[in-house]
Amino acid sequence: MKLIGIGFGNLVAAERIISIVSPESAPIKRMIQEVRERGGLIDASFGRSTRAVLIMDSGNVILSALTPESLAARIEDRTQEEEETGND
Repeated sequence: MKLIGIGFGNLVAAERIISIVSPESAPIKRMIQEVRERGGLIDASFGRSTRAVLIMDSGNVILSALTPESLAARIEDRTQEEEETGND
């Protein structure tokens, strides 16, 4: 299992991420509210403004203070590292 840092020492399993999106659009804001109401929201932003929303295959939604671009770069760096070393 490959873990990716999403800020403030929090980690998520990279294989479980379906999408990383910006929280700015109305549909994403509605989705966050719906998930919050059903108890599936994980706020890992530590009170900072939410800059990325991670949609997980479990139906949970995770809020992060890091940008979608920086999270994607972390995932890419981890993938390239593994390809270079031959580890899976």
